[in-house]
Amino acid sequence: MVSSEFIEGATVGIVIGSDSDLGVMEEAATILKKFGIPFEMTIASAHRSPERAATFASSARNRGIKVIIAGAGHAAHLAGVMAAHTSLPVIGVPIDSSCLQGLDSLLSTVQMPPGIPVATVALGKPGARNAGILAVQILALSDPELEKKLKAFKTEMAEQVEQKAKKLQQ
Repeated sequence: MVSSEFIEGATVGIVIGSDSDLGVMEEAATILKKFGIPFEMTIASAHRSPERAATFASSARNRGIKVIIAGAGHAAHLAGVMAAHTSLPVIGVPIDSSCLQGLDSLLSTVQMPPGIPVATVALGKPGARNAGILAVQILALSDPELEKKLKAFKTEMAEQVEQKAKKLQQ
């Protein structure tokens, strides 16, 4: 579900460059839901609606947002635009939607000029999932309950690996 409305109480803002990116970025939303983190999600293009993108980023802190996750494909500089208009941490998700299979998105997201950092994760759905987890880790720095949930999540992942290893040995 993509909403262009700001959500009261949201601590993470997810912005996507196009509705075609939603299938990828739902992975970040799924992680945030798993941890009970309220978020808002909208569409704002770095190139087709630059004022909307700038407004989203520059007003985020006043709306209570603490982390922005930005996902875009086709060499769009959405995460960079977000980072240029806020001092909040920005996590960029390069989306593999072009004929270059995401290389253009990766390079445009990771190659930021000094002073405008963007934490860039992997391409596509795995990157969006990791962006959600990274947002949780950032928020957990000042939230002991969230830190407990994060530790349990990591323990659960380790236990799943152990179970799979035992199954393989049988």
